[in-house]
Amino acid sequence: MSEQINTPAQSGIRRYFQEQNIEISWNRIGIQALGGMAHGLFASLLIGTIIGTLGMFLPGAAGAFLQTISDYTKAIQGAAMAMAIGYSVGAAPYIVYSLATVGYSSNMLGGAGGPLAVYFVALIAIFCGKLVSKRTPIDLIVTPAVTILIGVLSSAVLAPPIGRGASALGTVIMWATDQQPFLMGVIISVVVGVILTLPISSAAICAALNLVGLAGGAAVAGCCAQMVGFAVCSYRENRLNGLSSIGLGTSMLLVPNLLKKPVLWVPPTLAAAITGPIATCLFHLQMNGAPISSGMGTCGLVGPIGVVTGWFSPGEVAAAAGLAARTPTAVDWLGLVLICFVLPAVLSWLISELMRKKGLIELGDYKLV
Repeated sequence: MSEQINTPAQSGIRRYFQEQNIEISWNRIGIQALGGMAHGLFASLLIGTIIGTLGMFLPGAAGAFLQTISDYTKAIQGAAMAMAIGYSVGAAPYIVYSLATVGYSSNMLGGAGGPLAVYFVALIAIFCGKLVSKRTPIDLIVTPAVTILIGVLSSAVLAPPIGRGASALGTVIMWATDQQPFLMGVIISVVVGVILTLPISSAAICAALNLVGLAGGAAVAGCCAQMVGFAVCSYRENRLNGLSSIGLGTSMLLVPNLLKKPVLWVPPTLAAAITGPIATCLFHLQMNGAPISSGMGTCGLVGPIGVVTGWFSPGEVAAAAGLAARTPTAVDWLGLVLICFVLPAVLSWLISELMRKKGLIELGDYKLV
């Protein structure tokens, strides 16, 4: 058995990366960075959309003020995403502050695929910023200069094609959903729902792909199935605490349980496979709000709220796709409640109870650790 021999150069690079807190791994680049991107979107575009929607129902100056706030949050969403990514991956303060310019430029130049452009360009800028951070007596000048110059240059070169690619992929997914609503309803609901429970940001992925329309509705169905389904399945073990923390917080809390016993994933995933095509084929549920809402599920009720806000005031992406405002019918409201709450709860409970009787799920399997 041979031992790996590190050359002095390799050892030096590894040590330097450790000193600069540079880590090239799936956990850092995939999980932490995507999670930060979602947080930045939530704290800017998403909350701004909700505030703006509230402003629609308030008269006079109060409503106009809330609409103005919404406009501000949309304008700085790129900066918020980039800074949140930097914070999530442990970037030094000067790097984080400098990422505001990098994120703004990436989002502007990335067009409809701005969020994905921000993700990649921000990582490049962070890497270069970390290489020089705190290594010179004039760190206040060197680190921001390197981060901003390389970040904006990368934006100019990479953001437009990344944006076009992300937009094209999202358009293909939405087109395929329109052509094959049953099949794509199943696929999108299951895949996005599973991603939501994994330590990967489904919200960031939906935002990067601009997932709206029927495809966005299928994503909402899958995310709600995971969160509501797991909350109900685990009620016997976790009671009201689990019902609220999983159902309104995140199903990621159960990842340790799922790693020990993957079969626990079956009830909400089967529920998602059922509710997805019901959403696309029967109720024609569409996400016309902000794309990030498609990947949020019942976390803070953002998914359902996004559907509702899209009815009255479609987001920019939805409007660009030709989706217009409309007055929701009783069937629309019924479909929203069934898809997001009732069906995931009932289906997941029935499947989990059957699996408990078969001995596939035992008492304590869903216990939060």
